[in-house]
Amino acid sequence: MAIPAPEGIRANVDAAAPRHADAPPSIFAAWPDRLRRSALILLVAGLVLAALVTFGGLQWSRAIAAFVCITAAALVPWQLHDHGASREPAIGANPIETAAVYAIVAGMPDPNVLLDRAGRVIHLNAAAAQLVPALRKNELAQFALRSPEIVVALREAIATRETRRTTYLNHVPVDRWMELIITPVPVPTAFGGIDHCILLTFHDQTPLRRVEEMRADFVANASHELRTPLAALSGFIDTLQGPAREDAKARERFLGIMHAQATRMARLIDDLLSLSRVELSAHVRPDALVDLVPIVRQVVDGLEPLAAERQVKIEVALPGTPVTIAGDREELLRLFENLIENALKYGASGGKVMVSSAMDSSPEGAPEFRVMVRDFGPGIAPEHLPRLTERFYRVDVGDSRAQGGTGLGLSLVKHILGRHRGRLLIASTLGQGATFTAGFPLAHVVPAA
Repeated sequence: MAIPAPEGIRANVDAAAPRHADAPPSIFAAWPDRLRRSALILLVAGLVLAALVTFGGLQWSRAIAAFVCITAAALVPWQLHDHGASREPAIGANPIETAAVYAIVAGMPDPNVLLDRAGRVIHLNAAAAQLVPALRKNELAQFALRSPEIVVALREAIATRETRRTTYLNHVPVDRWMELIITPVPVPTAFGGIDHCILLTFHDQTPLRRVEEMRADFVANASHELRTPLAALSGFIDTLQGPAREDAKARERFLGIMHAQATRMARLIDDLLSLSRVELSAHVRPDALVDLVPIVRQVVDGLEPLAAERQVKIEVALPGTPVTIAGDREELLRLFENLIENALKYGASGGKVMVSSAMDSSPEGAPEFRVMVRDFGPGIAPEHLPRLTERFYRVDVGDSRAQGGTGLGLSLVKHILGRHRGRLLIASTLGQGATFTAGFPLAHVVPAA
């Protein structure tokens, strides 16, 4: 048995329920709310005036005039409101602050910022927010873009309403050369005038600059470092073609030296090309997720023959669980090859190389995974430590060349770590060996749903 709902609840339910298609519509249903109120006012006014004419002696002419005035008062505001509502988006809204303009700026691939004529930020896309995190809407852009070149060019563009170009070097988080184009854009106003906004467009010039630097460095380094082995090869070839032509013993010795020099040149060219590739992409952080532990173990396994040749034992102490970072696998292999190979070559007198790891914190307080490579050789004097990562810097030039070193290994390690947003720590005491530590920020892995 159905229980009838109370009257109040039933009224609310009936009001909320949709009308049936066959229900007769009200005569006022299609009228706007303000028009319905105006019709009600006119109906009441008409009844009052009719009563005054009938019972109060009011003249018909005056009653009609009063009714016309009341009609105008009731209907004209409604017409003004209706037209005003339809024209409000066109008159009230700033033509610059429209959804279409926002969509265009947001869809541009390069970093773009839209300013008003005073230099305040109206809109910026995601690329600009990532490039200049200090930019805020409705704030002056020059407070965030603190480079003197940018501030001067921006002021000139606002004052002269002419396009300006400027270049600057952004040091955070890595060095990036940027070109900024400041373009004043005329915008028609709602009243027929012209307003101006300012469009800032950033272009990353880093790849072009790095290609130029890479070309200049490669020519300088190659001409400097390849001169010695080439001179040796040329001299031994002349000797073999002349006095030692029939000397089998000298021929064998000279051919061995020539082979070593050719191998050194190949390693030098390989290191130069690797260093150039890393420098070219230093501003782009790797985004692939890799596990460091198997990479280090793979390098250790590959260097076991060299360790056996040098009579050095490699001890490994790495975690059994994955350690995930954002990195480039090939570059990381090259990094650990240089660190462990250096320990085997220059610390061989200690008879042991230790490869271990630890969790620690970076100077900013973020979690950091560290891989330490320690040898027990003669160590490095303190005055050499600050310059070890410079190109072609050697503590002992003769010993380095005898070991087949190119002088680029630690420089390559430093640049690879810089691209991975890591850091290299070097500690050494004379007579007690050296420890090279590579620190990597951990990747934020999103757990599977």
